[in-house]
Amino acid sequence: MSRTNFDQLLQAGCHFGHLKRKWNPAMAPYIYTERNGIHIIDLHKTAVKIDEAADALKQIAKSGKKILFVATKKQTKEVIAEKAKSINMPYVIERWPGGMLTNFPTIRKAVKKMANIDKLMADGTYSNLSKRELLQITRQRAKLEKNLGSIADLTRLPSALFVVDVLKEQIAVREANRLGIPVFGIVDTNSDPNNIDFVIPANDDAKDSVEVILNACCSAIAEGIEERKAEKADEKAAEAQDDAEEAKPKRGARKPRKEAAAEAAEAAAPAEEEAPAAE
Repeated sequence: MSRTNFDQLLQAGCHFGHLKRKWNPAMAPYIYTERNGIHIIDLHKTAVKIDEAADALKQIAKSGKKILFVATKKQTKEVIAEKAKSINMPYVIERWPGGMLTNFPTIRKAVKKMANIDKLMADGTYSNLSKRELLQITRQRAKLEKNLGSIADLTRLPSALFVVDVLKEQIAVREANRLGIPVFGIVDTNSDPNNIDFVIPANDDAKDSVEVILNACCSAIAEGIEERKAEKADEKAAEAQDDAEEAKPKRGARKPRKEAAAEAAEAAAPAEEEAPAAE
């Protein structure tokens, strides 16, 4: 996996933080300087943190687990949706459903309801309904699709969260913290990094900034997925080879030469006559 390119981060504007008066002191270790009242993020540290996060994300994907991407901010939601779809990962770009993680069974029921509506529409169950009733069901289905369609394949809690703007998505971060789910986050200078397991200090408002970071992380995830597929293929090939070996007819075990020669000599020798009994 290639390391993060410093020039790409600079060109994307990843170094621009918020106004000095809006800063969070906990972000001080990641701030390089101040320019015109705006904090400038140290991109050398950003590059290191991206690589650390990418390595961890790769291992999660390699183990076959899911990573939930979260970004409800208008300027970044499309980027998140595009990148998450490309690696077949769930994402949330509309309002975060309260209890999405801490009350996951209820969320799953809503997803199943959406699937049930599709099934009943397909088999013609709703064909006898009035136009008004059908319209209500259609609207309900559309609402469920908008809010939960992107997590329909998430059958269990995700193994990690990737969050853009941890300040805006603090409810999602809080739920993940409560359940011990690791959080990867793009953290700007106005945010608190203390509740984030993998901090990526960078501009979380600019689309280009978010996109260049996502490119690095999603590429790592894609590598992890491919490595998992390759390992599975190797395992299947090894199992098939073992089965083929077991299916072959086994030849009888050959005796050592000395033992075989002794047995042959014994068989060829004439049987000794028994001596007559003494009178």
